[in-house]
Amino acid sequence: MSIPPASALKVVGTKIVNEQGEEVILRGAGLGGWMNMENFISGYPGCEHQIREALAEAIGQEKSDLFFDKFLEYFFQEEDAIFFKSLGLNCIRIAFNYRHFEDDMNPRVLKESGFKHLDRVIDLCAKHGIYTILDLHTAPGGQNTDWHSDHGGHIANFWNHKDFQDRVLWLWTQLATHYKGNKWIAGYNPLNEPTDSKHTRVVGFYSAVYKAIRAVDPDHSIFFDGNTFASDFSHFGDAHKQWENTGYSIHDYSSFGFPNAPAAYVGDDEQKRRLRRSYEKKRQWMDERGLCVWNGEWGPVYARAQYEGEATAEINRTRYRVLKDQLAIYKEARLSWSIWLYKDIGFQGMVHIDLSTPYMTLFKDFLAKKYRLAVDAWGADTSAVQHIYQPLYDHIIQEVPEQYRNLYPAPVWKLSDRVGRVSRNILMSEFLVREWADHFKGKTEDEIDAIAASFKFANCLKRDELNTILSEDAKA
Repeated sequence: MSIPPASALKVVGTKIVNEQGEEVILRGAGLGGWMNMENFISGYPGCEHQIREALAEAIGQEKSDLFFDKFLEYFFQEEDAIFFKSLGLNCIRIAFNYRHFEDDMNPRVLKESGFKHLDRVIDLCAKHGIYTILDLHTAPGGQNTDWHSDHGGHIANFWNHKDFQDRVLWLWTQLATHYKGNKWIAGYNPLNEPTDSKHTRVVGFYSAVYKAIRAVDPDHSIFFDGNTFASDFSHFGDAHKQWENTGYSIHDYSSFGFPNAPAAYVGDDEQKRRLRRSYEKKRQWMDERGLCVWNGEWGPVYARAQYEGEATAEINRTRYRVLKDQLAIYKEARLSWSIWLYKDIGFQGMVHIDLSTPYMTLFKDFLAKKYRLAVDAWGADTSAVQHIYQPLYDHIIQEVPEQYRNLYPAPVWKLSDRVGRVSRNILMSEFLVREWADHFKGKTEDEIDAIAASFKFANCLKRDELNTILSEDAKA
């Protein structure tokens, strides 16, 4: 593969600059749901490690490995890179799971196979002039309280066990050694969306991982997420003085871009003020110190005709309005950003797989069931099952005094969110894992290949209005 030369990027003050000292604004998307699969992106219940185990039990390890390897192969190929570059975008944030590089039962032994697809996609992007940022989305024990850290619970035990943290220091040493000198890598994002309930352990870990990376790679930029899902730097103090060539990542999701928004978004002055205030609050610590801000995730979700019916078009017009108003804020600030996300089964991606593909036809009824049961946390519509869970919520309200209800990560998680995570998204979803896997029973290797091939670019539809908005902003 012929890869053109790149100008290495680094963080200087508030800016990202190239080797000539010219400012570079990174605009792109997250490649989520690929090397770190997520339930709402790929259409399964629960967590990735659960479905991998269940599929191996259902159809055998060999066929299970075939599906997941082909899924990784087909999810991002040259056609994807060509399309992405055609929009004028210049950076992809690659989310990956530590399990590709290390087994829990064989810690600190590098699995070289983890580099197979990661190297391939980094090189594909480089071939087409696209920078990449490497995002450790999942750490041992779970660095946050949600499904996407692939630990199956709601306690972030990464912060409670030093060995989990030490294993990530080891892993980043391996990764930084492997990618040292690759100028098409714009930087490392060492830990996605931490939720450290004490707010100080995350700062100590960042200092440790910074030293571990710098011991082998003095050149690549490092981007640290704020605590509490990349929203809070208020406890970082003067820690930045220890870190050079470092940017700071916020995740600027707006509740207006999701179901159960506080109000229908019309873009009036008060709603725009709320958008801006939420954004400015997240970056306040950096602005007070003249530091570089990178918006590592943001973006609305979208209605789907098979679920929202006639309301789909109007819902999505509202979501695009939110998108445009957020982009206007970012453009004013000359902010680098990475929208979430590039590809999925139809909820948020810039491209999404066609309903007529083997994967979507195989899981049509199961996906409708998942939607009705609201077992995914991301953008869930709980209307069909709220009557089931409301008594549990009411019971807690009745029995637990108000001063004891706000457990971390409140206020980001409201009480209703916590009840939903534990009851719907953890308990209920785990009962559906084997049902998902059993859909593959009796499939031949060719049929399994075809199911995985549903995720090829040729089998995807483009979310044209979203892509047009992003492209016009990038090329402006």
